[in-house]
Amino acid sequence: MSDTQTQIENRPPSVAALFAERVAATPDAEAFRHPVPAASGRGPDGWKSLSWSGAAERVYAVAAGLIDLGIEPEERVALLSATRIEWIVADLGVMCAGGATTTVYPSTNAEQSAYILADSGSRILIAEDAVQLAKARERRAELPELRHVVVIDSAGVTAEEDDPDGWVLTLAELEARGAAYLRQHPEAVKKRVEAITADQLATVIYTSGTTGPPKGVRLPHDNWSYMAKAIAATGLLSKDDLQYLWLPLAHVFGKVLLSGQIELGHVIAVDGRIDKIVENLPVVRPTYMAAVPRIFEKVYNGVAAKARAGGPAKYKIFQWAAEISREYSRATQDNFRRTGTVSAPFALTAKHKVADKLVYAKLRAAFGGRLRAAVSGSAALSPELGHFFGGAGIHILEGYGLTESSAASFVNPGEAYRTGTVGKPLPGTEVRIADDGEILLRGPGIMEGYHGLPEKTAEVLEPDGWLHTGDIGELSPDGYLSITDRKKDLIKTSGGKYIAPTELEIQFKALCPFVSNIIIVGANRNYCTALIALDEPTLLNWAKEHGLDGKTYPEVLAAPAARELIQGYVDRLNEGLQRWQTIKKFRLLPRDLDVEHGDLTPSLKLRRPVVEREFQHLIEEMYAGTREP
Repeated sequence: MSDTQTQIENRPPSVAALFAERVAATPDAEAFRHPVPAASGRGPDGWKSLSWSGAAERVYAVAAGLIDLGIEPEERVALLSATRIEWIVADLGVMCAGGATTTVYPSTNAEQSAYILADSGSRILIAEDAVQLAKARERRAELPELRHVVVIDSAGVTAEEDDPDGWVLTLAELEARGAAYLRQHPEAVKKRVEAITADQLATVIYTSGTTGPPKGVRLPHDNWSYMAKAIAATGLLSKDDLQYLWLPLAHVFGKVLLSGQIELGHVIAVDGRIDKIVENLPVVRPTYMAAVPRIFEKVYNGVAAKARAGGPAKYKIFQWAAEISREYSRATQDNFRRTGTVSAPFALTAKHKVADKLVYAKLRAAFGGRLRAAVSGSAALSPELGHFFGGAGIHILEGYGLTESSAASFVNPGEAYRTGTVGKPLPGTEVRIADDGEILLRGPGIMEGYHGLPEKTAEVLEPDGWLHTGDIGELSPDGYLSITDRKKDLIKTSGGKYIAPTELEIQFKALCPFVSNIIIVGANRNYCTALIALDEPTLLNWAKEHGLDGKTYPEVLAAPAARELIQGYVDRLNEGLQRWQTIKKFRLLPRDLDVEHGDLTPSLKLRRPVVEREFQHLIEEMYAGTREP
């Protein structure tokens, strides 16, 4: 057994114990940094630091407050909030009380929120503000087990006559209650933490469900303890890193980052406001950041649009630099694979230095200037985009995992990363490719099962611990995994040909800077078609230069020139495809796909059935007059 494997095996029984170890080891070190709005309400936010001992004081007060409210081991406490410092404090407080956190996205509507609260049997809800509190009030009759709602931001929260006595309290009141409880019972939280076992439930995360109702994934403490040690064992992060965390903590990808941070002791700057990312990055100056592909797509499209707006000469320089960046990234990765050193041919290196001064340095500055690496997960990233950023000095390490595997099962290994793959398995995780190409996983990160759904659990989890991921993939001889598609998303045409739509969609996003989302359609049809949503700001900037200035977005979409523009990119995609893969027709959607309309999950994954149902009339138009078998 290797030292790494020994390290993974010798893990604490719980996240609560891991947190206590960290606080004892580095009590005065900075743990978190969070924004503080300007007093005037105008201007940029300030940032406040919280040490590990300062965090512990709040965490243990929350834990004691929950114990005082009657929370018993493994009882669920739901968290309905955006990513913020209080989310982290509350989550750790729940686990230190021996309870289990049920995570709920703040974008979840009242009906779905009530379903999750009821299905999980949550006894207490910690809600972000008056808006989230209103969801619980609206559906209170359906939530007989919900004893209390704790509100983080009490602005605008008013008492209602039919609120049971003590049903609503603020987070500040809960912490004060906990502090008072600890004065009377100083060992209460310590005893709860010491009593937690590795198989005790820590978290229930509901899959956002691309199809059907969400299922609660039961993740015991050992899943998170393993993840903490395994992330540290990869060597990708150190105690000196500064991570910028904006991902939704209701999602497993965001939450697993906290386990790694507690183990390593580095600083996290936390702010879940997506509209603040561009403003925050140069201020926070992170060394490490995790994101989803859509963020990198938006950054690239924004940079390209800015260059295009600067005139033909500036745009030509950008296009040249982008191509040099991709070429340089491929060359350095290939050379590292062969020789173990990062280098490129002399002529290419010379061009790269020029392009760096003209383009890449500005791009890195926008990310704060210190970013060593960014991890991308949740969906596939276009290799073309990955090479563009990698060649510009922003190395995107793709990873892979599921809620059912505690998020991080694979990640690219530092300098040895390979764009277009999701890297190698974390220490202690096993992988196998089934006969039909499905990826199977086994290891300490695999879930206990689906909450209250033994039949659904049995469908994906074998008795010997192998998890059926539902993803199709391939393993290289030296262990790098490439994801081909979702098993259920594979399209079989009426001619019997199989098509992986995700692969084609990724290729199109890399080709077309105007696209926001695309769905390939063709199951049981005799040819493929596409529904294409465009990025509104990028398209309107293009419109100004092509005689359509002053036109509304729908008017630009309806213009023949806009259709011709996109047709050109579709033709370029088709040039590299087999005949049965080519897109014969497409329709431009009247709006972008988003979470609010239910087109995307809160983690920005595509809900194909929802989109196809909504735009069924456009699909039928594209197949009108064709004969189907």
